[in-house]
Amino acid sequence: MKTADKFFTTDNEVKLSEELDYSHADEYIRCAEAFSRTSYQSVYIIDYFKKNFLYVSPNPIILGELTPDDMKELGYQFYLNFVPEDEQELLFTLNNAGFAFFNSIPIDERKDWHISYDFHIFNGSRKLLIHHKLTPLALTSDGRVWLALCLVSFSTHTTAGHVELHRTGSPDYYTFNPTTLRWDKQQRPRLTEREKSILTLSIQGYTMSEIADKLCLSIDTIKKYRQRIFEKLDVRNISEAIVVASNSKLL
Repeated sequence: MKTADKFFTTDNEVKLSEELDYSHADEYIRCAEAFSRTSYQSVYIIDYFKKNFLYVSPNPIILGELTPDDMKELGYQFYLNFVPEDEQELLFTLNNAGFAFFNSIPIDERKDWHISYDFHIFNGSRKLLIHHKLTPLALTSDGRVWLALCLVSFSTHTTAGHVELHRTGSPDYYTFNPTTLRWDKQQRPRLTEREKSILTLSIQGYTMSEIADKLCLSIDTIKKYRQRIFEKLDVRNISEAIVVASNSKLL
């Protein structure tokens, strides 16, 4: 029988409990509240020492009819209750593989990394594909994650998985292969200045015709540029391209 304890292993165990100062944790909570309130983003803070959620923002994407207090009380049991059973195994696998990779990184670099992945949750009668992006907030002196921040959004993909590890400022990133259980090194796609201009104008709300006028190009040329952007970013439309480019800091 699966239990939430399966998410907690020797790789993410917090050993130096004497270093934990929960008065500082309150500062992280206030920052997360302010970020959620001003950006309308859904976030929560994981406490790997207490093995629960320290903070959960009001979050209709994943909570459904649950309140933030309900989710805090459930903790990691939330995933066993609301994630399809086959994708629970994906979460267990990437949890183990992600922390094994993380522990191989030099301690002074660990806060520069984040992991992202997609999975389904049941929200009432609906099955939603959501995107998690997780990064360390506080480490103990031996480099173990005490607190981590998770940003929750709708996925731009159509299937679960798409597990990636990124380091801030690096063009390289790693994708996880659940079959071989290996991390494969990749390079972030690069957009040309023209492609960046088209995406930036799209973010500003301009139509293809208006973008063509501003850049002194034909609509057919703009369409070709957009299609090239979609192929580079592996997306289906301009809305997804904007999300991926923004999340990957390609603009």
